[in-house]
Amino acid sequence: MPELPEVEVICQGLRPHLTNRLITGIRCSGKPLRHPVPHAAMDELLCGQTIRTVERRAKYLLIATEDETLLIIHLGMTGNLGLFPHSTPVKVHDHVRWQLDNGLELRLNDSRRFGAVWLLPPEQARNREIEFFANTGPEPFSSLCTPAHFMALARKRQQPIKTFLMDSKVVAGIGNIYANEALMAAGIHPTRPACTLLEHDWQRLIPLIRRILTQAIGCGGSTISDFINASGEQGYFQMHFQVYGRKNQPCHQCGSPIEKIQISGRATYFCPICQQG
Repeated sequence: MPELPEVEVICQGLRPHLTNRLITGIRCSGKPLRHPVPHAAMDELLCGQTIRTVERRAKYLLIATEDETLLIIHLGMTGNLGLFPHSTPVKVHDHVRWQLDNGLELRLNDSRRFGAVWLLPPEQARNREIEFFANTGPEPFSSLCTPAHFMALARKRQQPIKTFLMDSKVVAGIGNIYANEALMAAGIHPTRPACTLLEHDWQRLIPLIRRILTQAIGCGGSTISDFINASGEQGYFQMHFQVYGRKNQPCHQCGSPIEKIQISGRATYFCPICQQG
C-alpha cells in the first residue's frame, strides 16, 4: 500500500499539471472500488470547474476546485494515478478518468479495487477535518505532534510502540515501512509497550520520524515523471532501508542479523542489538 511519502510524491508530481486545468468530463468503468464511485455527483459538481489546489492529507490526495468542491482519492493496495492523452487506449483497470481541457486525462488504475473516491460539496469540504478526517490524527510534520500529544494518547496503552505509531487516530500516515525505520533510528524495540516511552524518548523519536519521511519523499523526486507520462509506470522510490525487508542481513551499524517478527499481523524488522531501548 502506498504510504505517506509515496502519496506526497504523487501529489507533488501531479500538482503543476492539474492546477488551473478545467475538468471537462468524467468517465467511469462502472465497477465499484472500495465503495461505489460517485459518478453522478462528480458530473454535477466537477464538470466545468477549474482545479485550484492539489494537496495531501495523511494517505489521501485532495483535489479542490474553484468553488471549493473537494475530490478525495485513496489508492488502496494497488491504485495508481497517471496523466494520459484522451486518445490513449483505456486499460482494463482504469476505473475513473477525469478529462481536462488540455487534451489529457487523469486516470485512476486499480487492479484490486481497494482504492476509493469521495466527493465533498463546498460546505462539507470547508469542514473536512470534522466531516471526513474526524478520526485522523495530526500530520507527522504538524506542530501538534509533540511529546505531550503522544504521551497523552499512549498513557494507558500496553500495545507495542510500532502498532501505536501506525494508528492513524494517533498520527496520520506513518505506515509499516516508516514505523520500522523510525524505531531502528531511535534504537527502540518495536515490541516495547507504548505507555513506557518517556518524554526524552519522544523527543528523540519525533524528529527521526520527520527526517525519515522527508528523506523518503526526497528519494521519490526522481520518479515523479513516471506518474505523469503514458508509460503508466508506478513511481515508488528506492530507498536504502536500515531494517525493512532485510531479514537475516547484517545490520549496517553493528553487523548483527536483522530479525523479522509479526506484530499486529504486520511484518516487523529490527536489530536485536541496536534496538534494546
